[in-house]
Amino acid sequence: MAQNKSFNGRDMGIDLGTANTLVYVRGRGIVLNEPSVVAVNTVDGSVLSVGAAAKETMGRTPTNIVAVRPLRDGVIADFEIAERMLRYFIKKVMGSRRLGRPRVVVCVPSGITGVERRAVMEAATQAGARQVHLVEEPIAAAIGAGLPVSEPTGCMVVDIGGGTTEVAVVSLGGIVTARSVRTAGDAMDVAITSYVKKQYALAIGERTAEEIKVSIGSASPTGPLSLPRVSESVRRPERNVEVFIPGQSEDNEDTQALLPPDRCTIRGRDQATGLPRVLELTSDEVRHALSEPVDSIVAAVRATLDETPPELAGDIMDRGIVLTGGGALLRGLDVRLGRELNIPVLVADDPLDCVAIGTGRCVEDFASLRTAMDARPRRPEAVRV
Repeated sequence: MAQNKSFNGRDMGIDLGTANTLVYVRGRGIVLNEPSVVAVNTVDGSVLSVGAAAKETMGRTPTNIVAVRPLRDGVIADFEIAERMLRYFIKKVMGSRRLGRPRVVVCVPSGITGVERRAVMEAATQAGARQVHLVEEPIAAAIGAGLPVSEPTGCMVVDIGGGTTEVAVVSLGGIVTARSVRTAGDAMDVAITSYVKKQYALAIGERTAEEIKVSIGSASPTGPLSLPRVSESVRRPERNVEVFIPGQSEDNEDTQALLPPDRCTIRGRDQATGLPRVLELTSDEVRHALSEPVDSIVAAVRATLDETPPELAGDIMDRGIVLTGGGALLRGLDVRLGRELNIPVLVADDPLDCVAIGTGRCVEDFASLRTAMDARPRRPEAVRV
């Protein structure tokens, strides 16, 4: 009881993601959501910008400035930059209040090693945390999605983030079986970049590939019934991608926006001439480019189901599989999984924030969810693709 009372308004939960970092403050909810990017001056090592401002510089920096993503595949790849980024985010959230160092709950992938866990804890401590607790991503995602993780019933969650896809079966507040596949949103961007380079000899940047994925990417042929939601990026594309929606007119924009766009125009550098070139991509081409990473995710879910105890497998058949993370917004992914596995597949109400919300609930209700935190690694299979 004393431990629960020791958490105060400054204590926070951090979803330290490969693509984005979200911070949840007790009593206030999610107060920060920024890209996990840091712009560094290579001459003196100084940090120029962090978060959204740093992401704007990606692919547009001079030689003495580099935009760094300190997390790769869900774990810390550059410890010093990660510590600076965390320090900046914590300071930004706390503002001018300097009454004490916060206690922090940090979300980590289920497949990380003991060394990687210690690196996360040390980075958070160096960034200003007084005490650090770790919660695994599948547990946080299940809590954030509203699944009954503390009950003796099987719940299956597939969290598709930027660096890793976490597949886990949860019961009684713990993970029964899990698989961490290092194929997720970043791998999809790389697949699109490689496809355009191989098929059209056109070099495109990381941001352009992400815009293509959001605008016309899909895991299976989609239509009005299989499109779970329409991203704002479809209606307001970035400057590098122009999206075409068939049949759209100014008088009927809201109705036609329910249909997925079928092609987009991108800009890149021709590898033969070295000059800028414009190219039109279709949704079928992008779906073909994404087939390999999507197949890896489907295989990971299938393998996890194969390792699930029969009693829990029956619960999953009744309750279905829940998709969370930014990758859950890929059009037709739920349809593809449901068709191949013959199991109902649902997308969480707020897939982008599920992990952060679950981490925040661990902060809000620390006593009852204490068993879900600081669990020893079970060494689930981590697959690098």
